[in-house]
Amino acid sequence: MRDFRTYARAEAGLGAGLTVVHGPNGAGKSNLLEAVYFGCTGRSPRTRNDRELVRFGAHAARVTIRLLDGTRPHELSVGFGALGVGGPPDKPVKRMSADGANVERLLEVENRPLVSVFLPDRLELLKGPPAVRRAHLDQVVAAIWPARADTRRQYSRVLAQRNALLARIRSRRASDASLSTWDHELAAAALELCAHRAAALELLAEPFARRAAQLGCSGELSLVYRPRSRALDVEQYVAELRERLPGDLERGFTGHGPHRDELAVLRDGRELRVYGSQGEQRLALLALLLAERAVLAHERRRTPLMLLDDVMSELDGERRELLASELRADGQSVIATTDLAHVPGAMDASVARLRISPGTVLQEALAA
Repeated sequence: MRDFRTYARAEAGLGAGLTVVHGPNGAGKSNLLEAVYFGCTGRSPRTRNDRELVRFGAHAARVTIRLLDGTRPHELSVGFGALGVGGPPDKPVKRMSADGANVERLLEVENRPLVSVFLPDRLELLKGPPAVRRAHLDQVVAAIWPARADTRRQYSRVLAQRNALLARIRSRRASDASLSTWDHELAAAALELCAHRAAALELLAEPFARRAAQLGCSGELSLVYRPRSRALDVEQYVAELRERLPGDLERGFTGHGPHRDELAVLRDGRELRVYGSQGEQRLALLALLLAERAVLAHERRRTPLMLLDDVMSELDGERRELLASELRADGQSVIATTDLAHVPGAMDASVARLRISPGTVLQEALAA
């Protein structure tokens, strides 16, 4: 890390299994986890404004991730800010590279590790608007089936074209007779996108319910995908669009489709985001991320790197043991905590420990 959040310059090495990051509040534990996620994905899990990542007084932030895939090393790098020569430009830039080659999207790099993150800020996934959950579900689809990632982009492109045409029709610069082509293209992309989302939910449903129960969530938790459309084929979907055309013309945009769908988290059939406490919502979020990790490990034969910040404080001793056991069973994971005693087995020789103080990372022990 260079000039990332509170770090002027720091390095950290993760163990092969579990790594425990510990230190007082405000020392930079969350910033370290954020840096790992940023370096692996090219985006922050905490903010959409990359300017917030640049250390105060610095011109640019950079994170470099070094990987070992079997016996072959790889390197990912993400920089944001004034990355050229001279002073800061009016508009900062972001540059990403994989093994030295510039890339547009780290998410499409074959050797990039899958990564999942639990942060207190991520409660927005349960408590926030449907768009947040739709985006997350589409990311899960892309992680499980990389070849399906383009379906969401294709739908967005066609939707934008249809909306542009609606605006022209509304201003009498085009005829609605020209809508037919876009309606059929939108219908095909929408049905495919809905099918991908439903397939992902089918894989997640059972492991999510099981982990929610294990973590002590009260009641029966379930995931429900609620598509707006009831169409079974393209013609039925086109008919739905035609039925809603007057409303679309009045608004100037398409109001029906997967861009309005909902992913609901229910407890005993009621919305957890409305009727659940914050503690219950945190446990449900953790259960969802663990379920996704298990599904990806099975479907992709690759266990995601899991980053967990301030999670143990919500669990009793039995659930802490269960979580630590699951994390140590397979793959890499990082837990940030203020107290090592909160993480069962934290002092074992197989666990790496990083002690954080403001702006510095001290490697206490590494797994063999």
